[in-house]
Amino acid sequence: MVEGGVHKAEATDYIECLTTTWEQPFIMRLALSAGIGGLLFGYDTGVISGALLYIRDDFPSVDKKTILQGMIVSMAVAGAIFGARIGGWMNDRFGRKTSILGTDILFFVGAIIMPFAPGPGVIILGRFFVGLGVGMASMTAPLYISEASPARIRGALVSMNGLLITGGQFLSYLINLAFTRVDGTWRWMLGVAAIPALIQFVLMLSLPESPRWLSRQYRKDEAIDVLRKLYPEDEVHDEVEALRASIENEIAQESSVGDGNLFSKIGGAWGNVVVRRGLIAGVGLQVAQQFVGINTSDASTWNCMTCLKGSIDCAFCASGGNNLQSGACLASNGGTKSSCQGKYGGVWFTTGCPSRFGLLALVGLGLYIICYAPGMGTLPWVVNSEIYPLRYRGFCGGIAAVANWVSNLIVSITFLSLTQALGSAYTFLLFCGFAFLSLVFVYFNVPETKGLQFEEVEKLLKRGFKPWPFNKASDGERNSLEMKPGK
Repeated sequence: MVEGGVHKAEATDYIECLTTTWEQPFIMRLALSAGIGGLLFGYDTGVISGALLYIRDDFPSVDKKTILQGMIVSMAVAGAIFGARIGGWMNDRFGRKTSILGTDILFFVGAIIMPFAPGPGVIILGRFFVGLGVGMASMTAPLYISEASPARIRGALVSMNGLLITGGQFLSYLINLAFTRVDGTWRWMLGVAAIPALIQFVLMLSLPESPRWLSRQYRKDEAIDVLRKLYPEDEVHDEVEALRASIENEIAQESSVGDGNLFSKIGGAWGNVVVRRGLIAGVGLQVAQQFVGINTSDASTWNCMTCLKGSIDCAFCASGGNNLQSGACLASNGGTKSSCQGKYGGVWFTTGCPSRFGLLALVGLGLYIICYAPGMGTLPWVVNSEIYPLRYRGFCGGIAAVANWVSNLIVSITFLSLTQALGSAYTFLLFCGFAFLSLVFVYFNVPETKGLQFEEVEKLLKRGFKPWPFNKASDGERNSLEMKPGK
C-alpha cells in the first residue's frame, strides 16, 4: 500500500525490489530520478574538503583567516537549515515533484555562481544556494520516493537514497582527484555539480506527482492514474481505498495538534510525556550524528612543523622529490611560493606538513566511515521516522531535522579554529569523547523499536524506557505485550 508506516529494508526486501522493478521498470526510474537529489546532497557536502585547499592558494585572505575557511565550509550548512525549514512548507503547498525541481534550480544556480567567483564572498553566496538545495533535498527526495513506491519494497527504495548520498560523497573525492592537475582546480570541482542537477531537472519533468499529495489536494483522478503505473490493475482499487482511509486518518490526527504558533506547538509537544521522551531520543540522536565529527572538513591532516607554528606569515618549502626531507622556512607570499615550486622544484605548505603516518590516518578514516555509515549515519533518521505518535510525526521530525543541521553548522564552523588551537590530533580526540558520550546517551535514552508497531512504540515510551539491566520491572508488561493475539 502507498499509505502506512516505516518499512525497513531487509534482505528479502531487496530481492522483492529487484523482482518488482524488473516487472514494472517505471518504479525504478522514479526512484533513481528522485535519488539524484541524494547524490547532489552527498557531492556538495563532500567536495568542499578538497576544493578548499586550492581556494586558499588563489585567495591569500582565505589562506590566512580560518574564519573565512569556516564560513566557506559551513555556509552550505547554514543554507541547509533554512532549506529544511522551508522544504516542509513547499512540499505541502506546491507538491513533492515541484519541490525537487526547485532544489535542482538552487543546486544549479549555486554550482554556476561558485566557479566564476572573483572572491571568497561570492563563493560563500554560492555555497548558501547549494545549502538551500541540500536542506530541501534531504527531506524531499526520500519523501517523494516513499509516497510513490509500493509499500512492500518501500524500505529498499528509500534506502537507495541514502546509498546515493554516500555515493555522492565518494564521487566528490574522485572529482577532486581528477581536477588536482587541471587549470582552475576548485572551480571545476564546484562547478561539476551543475550537471547532475540539470539531468535530474529534465528527468523529473516527465515524472508524476506523489499520489498522496494529489489525493490531499482532491485531485483523485490524477492520483489514480499514478497508482496504475505503480500497481497491477487488479490492485489499484484496494490501493485507492487504502490511500483514502489513510489520508482521512492523517487529517484527523493533524487537527489534534492544533493551529497555534510555533512556541505553543512546542509547549504542547513537550507537555506530552510520550512526545517528550521521543524528542529527547530523536533530537539527541541527530545532535550525536554530527558531534561525532563526520562532517568536518579539515584542509590538512598533517602535523604542523615548528616553522608553521611560529607565525601565520611563514610557509615551508619541502625539498623536491621527497616531501619528508628537510626544506626551508620562508615568508608566505607569491614570490617565494613561485621560487619554491619552480626554481627549486619543491612543494609549498602553509598550514601543515607531510607525515609518515599518512597511511595509518587513511586506514583509520576508512574504518571510521565503515562504522559510521550503517550506524549513526542511517539510524537517527530511521528512529525519528517511527518514534513519534502519528499526530506529532511531521512536527517533531522537523524539529529533529533542524537540530541536525544546526549541530552540523556548529561542528563545521568551529572545526578549523579547533585544529588551529588544539592541533588535529587533540581535535579528533575531542570528537572521540563525544562519540563515547553518544554511546552512553543512546544506551540510556533510545529504545529498541525494531519490529514494533507505532502504537507499541507509543506504549513503550509512555511507561518509560529502561535499558538492561535496569529493566527487570517492565518484563511482565513486555511479556504481556508479546503474548497479545496477532503479535
